[in-house]
Amino acid sequence: MAVSAKLYGLCFTQAFDKEIDLTDGNVKVMLCTSSYTPDQDTHDYKDDVDNEVEGTGYTAGGTALANPAVAYATATNVWNFDADNVTWSSSSLTARYAVYYYNVGGTAASSPLICYVDFGEDETSSNGDFTITHNADGIFKVTVS
Repeated sequence: MAVSAKLYGLCFTQAFDKEIDLTDGNVKVMLCTSSYTPDQDTHDYKDDVDNEVEGTGYTAGGTALANPAVAYATATNVWNFDADNVTWSSSSLTARYAVYYYNVGGTAASSPLICYVDFGEDETSSNGDFTITHNADGIFKVTVS
């Protein structure tokens, strides 16, 4: 299975326009089925995302990230965003994508998309834990040049 993660291209514009604050506790992650087709270049708000997972132990809109943090390493010129791993306990669901977004009052049309992870294939839990284990380098990283 080849897991890949990509930033939505417009998230930088939204961050510079102060629409996104990565560390204030309002970044959420939601799960989507394989029927969702991410568009890195044109998807900008949560209302562009369809085919969200439905299942036991999962609440629509996903869950807020715990302990979000940003860091910059001067030795490598790498800036990264990270948070605690996410688990949906006692869940029964199937997901292909994890979509990270900044939740603005629960309004999909004004909640900017940040990044998404493609698990490479459907991942399933059956009355067990569905866990997203973030990479040791963080949820995403950006090299400043």
